Amino acid sequence: MALQDAELLEKIRQQFETAPYPNMPLELSAKSDANLLYANSFVTPFYLRNQQLASPKDLAILDVGCGTGYKTLVLAEANPGAAIFGIDLSAKSIQLAQQRLRFHGFAEAQFQVLSLFDLEQLDQQFDYINCDEVLYLMPDLAQTLQILKTKLKPQGILRGNLHSLFQRYHYFRAQELFTALGLMQGNPGQQEIEIVLETMRGLSDDVPLKQQTWSAKQADQEPQDYVLMNYLFHGDQGYTIPDLFEALDQADLEFICMTNQRSWDLARLFQDPQNLPPFWQENLPKLSIQEQLQLFELIAPIHRLLDFWVGQAGQTPAWKPPASWTDKDWETARVRLHPQLQTPTVKAAITAAIRQQQQFDLTPYLTAAAPDQVRVAISPYIAACLLPLWDAPQQFPALVKRILKIYACDPITLKPASPQRTSQELRNTLINLEKYLYLLITRLPQ
Repeated sequence: MALQDAELLEKIRQQFETAPYPNMPLELSAKSDANLLYANSFVTPFYLRNQQLASPKDLAILDVGCGTGYKTLVLAEANPGAAIFGIDLSAKSIQLAQQRLRFHGFAEAQFQVLSLFDLEQLDQQFDYINCDEVLYLMPDLAQTLQILKTKLKPQGILRGNLHSLFQRYHYFRAQELFTALGLMQGNPGQQEIEIVLETMRGLSDDVPLKQQTWSAKQADQEPQDYVLMNYLFHGDQGYTIPDLFEALDQADLEFICMTNQRSWDLARLFQDPQNLPPFWQENLPKLSIQEQLQLFELIAPIHRLLDFWVGQAGQTPAWKPPASWTDKDWETARVRLHPQLQTPTVKAAITAAIRQQQQFDLTPYLTAAAPDQVRVAISPYIAACLLPLWDAPQQFPALVKRILKIYACDPITLKPASPQRTSQELRNTLINLEKYLYLLITRLPQ
């Protein structure tokens, strides 16, 4: 590692030693936050890549740059039974992470003060590597990804994220300002933080930098974290979608999808997604996923993070989406809920909706799976058909038999329900729910 890079990493270490991050209460848990658990569950990206289910048991998970351990706790809660290991540059952060995991009953989680660049000291590989809010601080993105790859099992998955150059552009300008004022020569302390606060509060409200970056509410609530993580952030860099894909190519890693892929839907940036302008109707289906993501961000840089899942190259199998399955495929189809929906709370709510003969809206229970303003609701008789999923996965033919008992006849003609038509209607519903990952559907290998 170059001397300049080593000096930068030391400044980053000192900054997090002084102000461990994130500054979250020790007792705070994510057990009731389905969206956060969804994004940190190994089940989610494994299914998206393989269209197969994965059990969190016996998984080895590495949290790189674990900080004070809040995300490490989320990983443990989202993947019950997994072996959890966390590393960080900051000894103080590691101490807090150990306390947090012990407090929440994960005493077996292991932690070590270790640089990402010293990963060769770990004598194992991992099924899942979480590198959250770290990569954008590293001097060389491709090199960093290559190092992480050495600790990734052949079918392992890496989650990483980068600060968006376009979304964070004004903060980078602010960092240049305070660098020019000499506030980032060393590890910023209370004096430097106060200068930033005085400067930003003192600027006129119509000054562009203040309009584009300043939040008085955040500055009042958490002045130290707010300033250090935005205005005096050593190593902070911005990236574009082409930057990300170029680095993945150099590291020989394969893109799976963004962790919030549904919120990157390019068509939904238009007033009528179902009736796009002619040019877009013709060309949007021809665009690669990289091109779609790039155009989305050029039009609407709304995501602070380019948050992604990737894996070893060549590990994505060829598979057909359920919408293209044959009748024979569906005969062997197995349906299960996403783990973050399989909770007593959701089961009680759907049972109440069935008894009251009301539609059941799944969206509030897992908003991360659907785009903004999309409502995913099911009829009471479909809800009754799917109710056994809250106890165990079900074979598709068993669900067909159940719905034929629930919906035995046509309510208009009173004629017996058509098994073929009822089966197709159920199939269409399952396909729609699978699209948003409310359901996970697998089939026997052909």
